[in-house]
Amino acid sequence: MERRNNNNRIAGKTTRVELKTRPRLPEWFKVKAPGGENYIHLQNLLKENDLHTVCQEARCPNIGDCWERKTATFMILGDICTRACRYCAVKTGRPTALDVMEPFKLAKSVDTLGLNYCVITSVNRDDLPDGGASVFVECVTEIRKLRPNCKVELLIPDFSFDALEKIIEIKPEVLNHNIETVRDVFKTVRPKGDYDYSIELLKRVKEIDPNMITKSGMMVGLGENLSQIKSTMQDLVDVGCDILTVGQYLRPGEMYAPLKKFYTPQEFIEIKELGQSLGLGHVESGPLVRSSYHADEQHTKLSEPISIKS
Repeated sequence: MERRNNNNRIAGKTTRVELKTRPRLPEWFKVKAPGGENYIHLQNLLKENDLHTVCQEARCPNIGDCWERKTATFMILGDICTRACRYCAVKTGRPTALDVMEPFKLAKSVDTLGLNYCVITSVNRDDLPDGGASVFVECVTEIRKLRPNCKVELLIPDFSFDALEKIIEIKPEVLNHNIETVRDVFKTVRPKGDYDYSIELLKRVKEIDPNMITKSGMMVGLGENLSQIKSTMQDLVDVGCDILTVGQYLRPGEMYAPLKKFYTPQEFIEIKELGQSLGLGHVESGPLVRSSYHADEQHTKLSEPISIKS
C-alpha cells in the first residue's frame, strides 16, 4: 500500500496535480540531472544503512551537485515529521520508533565517505520528551569516534531550552536554526512554530557559548517585501547570528503555501549586500541556495573579509 502524508500526497512521488500547479521555472533554475558515479555511490550507501537525507525528503534541487561533491545533509529521527509546515515536502504524520543504531550507522557512513564536514538535521519529533536532542548528541559523539577531524554542523528544530543546552554542550562547529521566513508571513506557513521563540533560541546559544558559530536560513517568495526581509535580518543580527542563507521558495504542490514571486539573481545579490551591511558575518543568497548548500564553504567564508559594493 502506498503511504500518503496528511496532505494526501503519495510519499516520495510527484503527482499530476503537483505538476499542473507548478509554474514554469525561470532560466536560472536549470540544473544538471543527478546520476553521476558519486551520486549513485551515496544513494546506495544511504539505502544500505537505512539513512535519510533532507536532500531527498525535501526534494532539494541541488541534490545532484551536492551528492557528486560527496556531501549530504543527513536527516535523523526518521522521515516522518510531527508538524505540517505549509512549505515543506517532508512527510507528516505519526512517527515510527527510533532506530537505536542510527547514530552509529550515520557515523560509519560519514567515515566511509571520508567527509571533513557533515551536516545533520531532523524532522520535528514533538512526541519525544527532548524533541530528539539526545540523538543529535549521540550522532556527534559517534562521528568524533570514527572521524575526529570532521567538522559537524547541526541544523536543529525549535528545541526546548533544556534540550538546547544538551546540543551546546556537545559543541558542534556550527549550530543552525532556521527562521524560515519573515515575521508577518511566519504564522501562515509555520502554524506550530513561533517567530520570537526561534529568535530567542539563537540568542540563548550566544548567551551560553559566545564563541559558538550560529546560523539561520530563510526563504523568499512567500509574499514578503524587502523591508520585512531587512527587519528579519536585523533581528538575527541583534542576537549575534553569524551566517544567514537566503533562497527561493519553490512550491512542492497544490496543498502547500502559494508561490508569490520569483526573485531574480540580481535581487539575491542585493539581499546579500543588505544583510552584510547590517552586520551579518556571511550571507549566502541565491535562487538555489538552501540552508546546508555548500555549508563547508559558508563556514570557511565566515572568516574572510566582507566586501560591500558601493
